[in-house]
Amino acid sequence: MSTLRRILLAAALAGLPASWAQAETSATVHAAGEKVYKSACFVCHASGVANAPRLGDKQAWSPLIAQGADALVATVMKGKGAMPPRGGSSADEAALRAAVEFMMAAAQ
Repeated sequence: MSTLRRILLAAALAGLPASWAQAETSATVHAAGEKVYKSACFVCHASGVANAPRLGDKQAWSPLIAQGADALVATVMKGKGAMPPRGGSSADEAALRAAVEFMMAAAQ
């Protein structure tokens, strides 16, 4: 079960509004994603090295966002082009997903 689903379930059981739990989860995911981005992803995605889509570039990210987070995480896990597997980091899949979601959100 995803972290978001667990928090939403816990919020519902506690009688808290789902929107509050989702906002908390989004902030947590984005903070974790930003940390991974700043420790590994920024090397290429800040400047566009090797055709990496730049953070916040809506035009470059649009077709990637259309693929969905699962497809992007799978690509990050195995690598693509100049990007090595796991983006050259030792981050686990959950942390890499948070980074992908952080970068997707920055382009929306």
